[in-house]
Amino acid sequence: MSFFDKVFASVGIGAASVDTKLEKDTYMPGETVQGVVEIKGGKVEQQIDEIYLSLNTTYLKESDDRKYNVTATIDRFRLTTPFTTRSNERKEIPFTFQLPYDTPLSIGRSKVWVTTGLDIKGGVDPSDKDYLKVIPNQLMSAVFNAVDNLGFRIREADCEEAPRRLRGRLPFVQEFEFVPTSGLFRGKLDELEVVFLSSGNGTLDLMFQVDRRAKGLSGLFSEAMGMDETNVRLTVSNADIPNLQQKIQSVIQRYS
Repeated sequence: MSFFDKVFASVGIGAASVDTKLEKDTYMPGETVQGVVEIKGGKVEQQIDEIYLSLNTTYLKESDDRKYNVTATIDRFRLTTPFTTRSNERKEIPFTFQLPYDTPLSIGRSKVWVTTGLDIKGGVDPSDKDYLKVIPNQLMSAVFNAVDNLGFRIREADCEEAPRRLRGRLPFVQEFEFVPTSGLFRGKLDELEVVFLSSGNGTLDLMFQVDRRAKGLSGLFSEAMGMDETNVRLTVSNADIPNLQQKIQSVIQRYS
């Protein structure tokens, strides 16, 4: 190996490269993700400290009355211990990991992707980026169907910095904003916001923010003071699916 090959590899020219191939690109929270990482050696032998996968998304953070997007790591998975890749050598590293239950759904502006990286001693670390489509599981789908059947239509979905009362493992929550376009709550509510809090134990915590429509002077005063919103928590499981619409309707009616 020439001196110049070593120099070029140290700045990423002719260095090892990485390519991740997922078994599929659509997953539900809690599902097992499988695939292989393909490594192609560069022009010179290189020491690889580790191969890792990072599961990422972005969320809105507010500071000084300004909102901006921040990249967040949902989870990180180490695949290997240190090893050496020879010139032009090809390796395949199989992997599996469980998609965390609190991974955001691919709805609205929310995006989720896997970044694959090599930590190369004394060189530029190459990386690869693969997007996932995260779809609702059976219980989440039942919630969406119930809200839809009650006359609500989704207006916006985004990941936002979590208030302290909702902050858990991650610094953000995914919020789904609905507006009543028909049915019982049209004219009574301005909007309904829903947050899923899943721990993976077979239940799903639903956080509802019921935003009542202002009525009369007292209603306008409450709206101006931010007192027209009520937050309520409901825990559901797959056993609740047959009666889920009635449960959700009862909660909203109680606070609308």
